[in-house]
Amino acid sequence: MTSERKEAIHAPHQPLTDYYASEAERAGFLRAIFDSTAQDYDRMEAVLGLGTGAWYRGEALKRAGLTAGMRVLDIGTGTGLVARAAVRITGDPSLVVGVDPSPGMMAQANLPGVQLVEGRAEEVPFPDASFDFVSLGYALRHVSDLSVAFAEFKRVLKPAGKLCLLEITKPESAWGRRLLKVYMRSVLPSLAFVVSQNKHGTRKLWRYYWDTIEACVPPHQVVTTLQSVGFVDARRHVDAKGLPILAEYQATKP
Repeated sequence: MTSERKEAIHAPHQPLTDYYASEAERAGFLRAIFDSTAQDYDRMEAVLGLGTGAWYRGEALKRAGLTAGMRVLDIGTGTGLVARAAVRITGDPSLVVGVDPSPGMMAQANLPGVQLVEGRAEEVPFPDASFDFVSLGYALRHVSDLSVAFAEFKRVLKPAGKLCLLEITKPESAWGRRLLKVYMRSVLPSLAFVVSQNKHGTRKLWRYYWDTIEACVPPHQVVTTLQSVGFVDARRHVDAKGLPILAEYQATKP
């Protein structure tokens, strides 16, 4: 293993100055764009597809170790897509808690019985050892510091607690990267302009999504960072039946 592979990662990608002037302004940019496009998010997520529907999210959570009766914390819960899958598996909405920095996104979640709390991955607003399972669905690229966030996830997990990070990673082949880039930076924004209420904001959001995917650190560095904060059995899983760009990072608190 090289020294690069041993190094923990902090920011998931360099500042994207087409959208915000500095890293200090990123959190404000993200809250504003998610708040303003929240009413369109589920519609566009369904258009995006890519195998990330309700069935896939549920199967990914089960592969990571989620079972009935577990207490779950869903970070970056947004409109509740991953939390909704967790409710189906745990069998009790009161066992699931969602945390997100965007009140606008959480206002669109239809999750009776699920507690929704405003907060950030880097400062999880719960005591130590509060949960059996922590999930993060397609929000790793929006975290300011992976080392800090992963340490927080470990802190709020009980011993032997499970972690599941769902993420989209750029294709390994140049042809695949070009195809996905065209889809996410051109096709999806055009669809957003037709079907969205906030046409310009939603179009900008999906272009930003691709840019974060393209700039994100490679998978092995995510796994290394999980290991660096003390998780064990950290690994990346790619479902053989699904698209290779859909990654599941799984880990366990000792």
